[in-house]
Amino acid sequence: MFNLARWEEIFETISKNKLRTFLTGLSVLSGIFILVILLGVSQGMQNGISSQFQEDAANMIYVWTGVTSVEYKGMNPGREIQLRNKDYDQIVKAHENELEHKSSVYRIWGGMVNYKKESGSYRVEGIYPDYQFLENQTMLKGRHINMLDVDHTTKSIVIGKKVNDDLFKNEEALGKYVKISGVNFKVVGVFTDPGGEREESRVFVAITTAQKVFGAQNKVSNLSFSLPMEDNFDKATAASVQFSEKLKDKLKKAHDVAPEDDSAISVNNSLENAKRFYELMSMIKMFFWFVGIATILAGVIGVSNIMLIIVKERTKEIGIRKALGAQPLSIVTMILHESIFVTAIAGFLGLFLGLVLLEFVGPMVETEFITNPSVNFNIAITTVVILIFAGAIAGFFPAWRAARIKPIIALRDE
Repeated sequence: MFNLARWEEIFETISKNKLRTFLTGLSVLSGIFILVILLGVSQGMQNGISSQFQEDAANMIYVWTGVTSVEYKGMNPGREIQLRNKDYDQIVKAHENELEHKSSVYRIWGGMVNYKKESGSYRVEGIYPDYQFLENQTMLKGRHINMLDVDHTTKSIVIGKKVNDDLFKNEEALGKYVKISGVNFKVVGVFTDPGGEREESRVFVAITTAQKVFGAQNKVSNLSFSLPMEDNFDKATAASVQFSEKLKDKLKKAHDVAPEDDSAISVNNSLENAKRFYELMSMIKMFFWFVGIATILAGVIGVSNIMLIIVKERTKEIGIRKALGAQPLSIVTMILHESIFVTAIAGFLGLFLGLVLLEFVGPMVETEFITNPSVNFNIAITTVVILIFAGAIAGFFPAWRAARIKPIIALRDE
């Protein structure tokens, strides 16, 4: 018999479940949104770290010294280790075939550079020509320091873009003379550096000129080297680490430093540091994926639970459908449609909101270690497709349960 009141009750239940399903879909939406944002942040971190390593040569090995911390060969700790020209010359001679670029550096912090009425305190560094490539510098005007400057101790100077802007304003710098400690130097080039203003607030002269003009004699502040890049990153890292260890051992022996004393002579290996950072980034990415997927799974489980409730509350409707001749497949399809619909709409909406946020906010994020967070669109779409598949699985079991309900039992359900 047709019972209008019962049909009204069934439609009221359906409407209530629709609202409940919509609220569950919000958890799926938030899961995809959170995952997209986390992936964007992790990519931004990778961009930021990559830019840090791009400031210098990718395979740069940097040597500096401190004071001894261990008694050795009858000498007390606290000795200051000073690098000299012979340290650089011996290393270059012994490893000439292994090195790509090389330079020793004599550094003066806070050197006063004057041009007419303008002046500023900048880092003055005496270098070899290869230092341009070790620092990834690009010439904007003129040339860099060359071997003629080194051999003839010329008073030529190369200035950073920041120094050029500070001292020369709109005036042409090339060919002009600046004074450092009362000594005239001719500007032969202006460079830019990936490190920005901090690295562009430097001026370079030939190392022989710096040692002569500033009374350094044969003293050296630090040594910089790079090895030819290998095709394999791990192989390149291994070669770089091996060279760094040989370098450290050689310098320790030359300066009577205990083998276990790591404070007297320090070697920084950019490839080894890069490998550590990228391994860390991989771990962070894996953690972000775990958090995002866990959030999505929580939403999918919520969809499955809601489908179970729907099947329970629509038992009478399902019984009527089956009594009227509905096949089990049609019952399964009916439930699956709703499950897939919820996860698909929620997933694509979460993806859209996440991508829009990254598109507008990402370019404005510019910190030292996070740059332009973004997400690979193909990865995001693949995630949503997997989510929809997971939603289908989540809805299948409640749908299968609904298909197995016997009409007589369903119509008796209260």
